[in-house]
Amino acid sequence: MNITYIILGSNLGDRLANLQKAKEMLETTGVILLNSTVYDTEPWGFVHKNSFFNQVITLQTNLTPFDLLKRIQEIELSLGRIREGVGYIARTIDIDILFYEDIIINTPELRIPHPAISERRFVLTPLCEIAPDLKHPESNKTIRQLLEECEDNLTVSRYL
Repeated sequence: MNITYIILGSNLGDRLANLQKAKEMLETTGVILLNSTVYDTEPWGFVHKNSFFNQVITLQTNLTPFDLLKRIQEIELSLGRIREGVGYIARTIDIDILFYEDIIINTPELRIPHPAISERRFVLTPLCEIAPDLKHPESNKTIRQLLEECEDNLTVSRYL
């Protein structure tokens, strides 16, 4: 079994229900070991009237990183995720693999660790809640250190 850290986000529809449905569907791929608090966060990279609900989970799975990505994309599609154009847009669900063990993958289809972790307070805050001492395999810094150094000043506040 492999340990992976995944972030869930939603800013359209019933945001809490979207996160819950995504977690239920992810449980078909393994066991959710930890859930962070749900955070209410400003959209990152674009402007929208709705804030996001974000949550990080720790998933134990037998799936390979590429099989997990495929399953995540199926879940997003089934929950109404629309992928169109270039750039960030509002969405019912967004699911990203942050880390998969300490593996580094850099392909056009998949990048692990997620390349923008250290730039995003909405990722680092819930991740630090459940894994503050987890080390980034490229920078060798802990999540706590990355959060302390993060220059992102968008609002991230506990919701649940």
